Amino acid sequence: MSPFVASAARAALPMSRADYEACQARDEAGFREAVGALTRKGLEAGLANVDYKAIVQDEWRKGNVDDVIDKLVDKAEAEVRAESSWTALLQSLASKEKSQELATALTERVYRSAEMRKAIETLAEGVGREIGKRIELAALDTAEPATQCIQAYLGPRYGTTIARIVATGAGKEYEIDPAKGMAGVSTGQLIVEGSGGIAGTVVLVLRRQLANMAARIGQRVVGAILSRLVSVVAGGIGAVLIAKDIWDFRYGVLPIIAEEMKSKDTKEKVRAELASSIADQIKDGVKDISDKTADRIVEIWNEFRRAHAKVVELAEKHAAFKRFVDLVKPSDLARLDEVVNLVLSSEGETGVLRRLEDGTLNQAVTAFPPAALDIARDTRSLEAAFGWMSVAGDLLPKVVANEIHRKAKFDSFTKAGLQKLLQLDDRLAIGRIAALPAAARDTLIDAPSVDLKALARALDERQLESLSGFLVRLEKDPATRVLQVVSRAPARMQDLARPGVLQAIATSPDQSAAVALMLETSALSNPMSIMENVRLVTAGKVNPMLFWYKDPVALGLILFLVLALLMMVKRLVFGVRPKVVVRTQMPPRAAIRGRGEST
Repeated sequence: MSPFVASAARAALPMSRADYEACQARDEAGFREAVGALTRKGLEAGLANVDYKAIVQDEWRKGNVDDVIDKLVDKAEAEVRAESSWTALLQSLASKEKSQELATALTERVYRSAEMRKAIETLAEGVGREIGKRIELAALDTAEPATQCIQAYLGPRYGTTIARIVATGAGKEYEIDPAKGMAGVSTGQLIVEGSGGIAGTVVLVLRRQLANMAARIGQRVVGAILSRLVSVVAGGIGAVLIAKDIWDFRYGVLPIIAEEMKSKDTKEKVRAELASSIADQIKDGVKDISDKTADRIVEIWNEFRRAHAKVVELAEKHAAFKRFVDLVKPSDLARLDEVVNLVLSSEGETGVLRRLEDGTLNQAVTAFPPAALDIARDTRSLEAAFGWMSVAGDLLPKVVANEIHRKAKFDSFTKAGLQKLLQLDDRLAIGRIAALPAAARDTLIDAPSVDLKALARALDERQLESLSGFLVRLEKDPATRVLQVVSRAPARMQDLARPGVLQAIATSPDQSAAVALMLETSALSNPMSIMENVRLVTAGKVNPMLFWYKDPVALGLILFLVLALLMMVKRLVFGVRPKVVVRTQMPPRAAIRGRGEST
């Protein structure tokens, strides 16, 4: 860093009472104006003691501009001498107008040359870089007043926590090194504590505004100052020529003009003009920088308000909620957003205020384990999260890992039942059983001598649901038999899960017999069982539809045999009915003929 910049005093200007009152503006436009005014005042104070001439002198020396000018003057003198007649050169000794004309011509050639343009532009770029460092340092000094201004505007409306977070968050992802006066992008989502955040924003805005600042200053200076330099140099030389005692010069006043253009005084005038031009452009840019800084800070507030819309809205409407937000750690603000949105979606604004009063809102924001928050997200209910916490306790992470909360409600479990289910330690089995109705699930979990994990993996959700229906609707003994048989041979559940089977068994007066009928082997292989089943049906103990569900082929055969038997009995009882032959008697042929004749 240049010693001219590093040695400059830096001291943040304190906020006056008028500044503070301006920051408490009633609307956003007033707030923006107050921030811009504070920033502008800070930048102007930081630049007040900048020695532009000294910085120009330093860059002049680095660019070796003296040599550039001297070479250009020699070249221009030779060109003008070659192009001018002896008469014109001699006339310049006696004519003020001619001498001024030669001075202007020589100056034009020097200061409008490509070489001089490049030299001035390079010098201005160097000056711009040095001034830019000082502006960054001055920007750092505006951080504290800007922070206070944000807090003065936001604090009374939304609470000190929101005001502090917005002020701090303004410098997100930027680290400020006051020793270097520079801002750099950090590797993570870093939030700079204190006023450094605002400083980061100011410097960031400044760098955006003055991106390629040095190059632009160089171009602007070249465009704006060349005519002034020609006028200053040529005019100054003209005045010198008038004062000199000129005589006996073969080349007129050209040597004197060249000497004056190379002189220390003339070059000092050029440096002064450069310093003045650069200073004017820098000062003109301060207001623009300040306005853009204020725009960015207001934009940061608007981004915050959009991101935390409900929290900001509630803090503005309810003093109790604002006081609660003031107690929330900045790191918990994202969770507060999420919890508030969850409660609003399920319980409305009154729910938020109720939970604020009973302390459950604070518990959810500050004490919820990650698993509880996962449950609240998935179920869109804070109540569900609290319920699962009370039922699961330390097992809550396993509830989430097995997605039990997505398949059942917390109030359908007991602590003991949930613990037994989780002991299966098989996500597929746990998920299938958890989805069952509570009564069926409890029956399965409490069933003795049953490999519940194997059963749950062997049966799909539909079959498990059907099995649960047997366990719930049947009496204990037939339900237990079904469970035992299916546990040994899960494939048997395919027959039991067919539509109508459960209803037929459940409506049978003797459910045990009905279950036995459905679980036995095919009736065709055991004729005696057919008779027994017929007896059960005719006795009214088993729903007749079970015959059809069990073995429709056997039922069809039985019906055929019964029909054949009935026909045989009918023949034996009533015998064979004789055939009746009906004959039609034809009239005598003579009668037929007689009728024909008469006709």
